[in-house]
Amino acid sequence: MLAQGLIIARSATHAGLNLRMEHVRMKNKRLIGIVFIVILILLLPLIAMQFTKEVNWTLLDFIVAGILLLGTGLLCDLVLRKVNKIVYRIVICAAILGALLLIWVQLAVDVFGRLFGGT
Repeated sequence: MLAQGLIIARSATHAGLNLRMEHVRMKNKRLIGIVFIVILILLLPLIAMQFTKEVNWTLLDFIVAGILLLGTGLLCDLVLRKVNKIVYRIVICAAILGALLLIWVQLAVDVFGRLFGGT
């Protein structure tokens, strides 16, 4: 009787460890996916720079864009993991993406300085 209890306890422990390991693997797959997408997006201007002089990014541009894209991806992933209601997920992720868009446009063409500065 005691041996059966130990076997059941061990199998429950192994099931719990397997479940935790599967959770870690899933988080790693998402992280790898986010990093892969960021790299693909950053390859677009790098490739464009080979064909035209209109796209002229420096190393700092790539670093800032990488930080912005990776931060946005990780924030959206955090929201998708922690927020339960789908409507809240959509609204929060849309706000994060909107902030990314505003920052990106500001860094690219200085829209807000021109609007409020009068130049």
